[in-house]
Amino acid sequence: MDQQQVSEELGQPGAQELLQSAPLLRLAYNGVDGLPWVIPIGFLWTGSRIVVCTSTTSPKVAALSGRPDVAGTVDMGDTPATARAVLVRGRATLETVDGIPAEYLEAATKTLEPEQVAGFTLQVTAMYTQMVRISIEPTWARFYDFGAGRLPATLQRLADNSATS
Repeated sequence: MDQQQVSEELGQPGAQELLQSAPLLRLAYNGVDGLPWVIPIGFLWTGSRIVVCTSTTSPKVAALSGRPDVAGTVDMGDTPATARAVLVRGRATLETVDGIPAEYLEAATKTLEPEQVAGFTLQVTAMYTQMVRISIEPTWARFYDFGAGRLPATLQRLADNSATS
């Protein structure tokens, strides 16, 4: 998939809404043991990259340092009519930063009430002297909106076949 196609998928209004408002990314990567891991993690969409932040001693830091290819899903919806998902694959870049990355705090505001932000900031500032910013550049992406009929190709074929039967 070329970068134009990735941009078109991620530029869909529903994809943008999910990337801006959903609180969690389900991040998949290969662990240091070579086995796959999937973790829910808060994230920030910058408009071109997905950013997650973690402690310098996190197992994912060691794993991604050696194997930076990742996949992720951002999804919402409790029923088939409301189910939407953005799927991405990409490559992670890691950067150790002093203090708390701004992206970490901004991502947290998706789930915090405005009056909670200051207390949260104080708490994490006391916990971390450094964090790792993990920036993921999508190299492949798909946006699905099941209620609107934007389905994976295999499901679309099934739907088309059942409609003609």
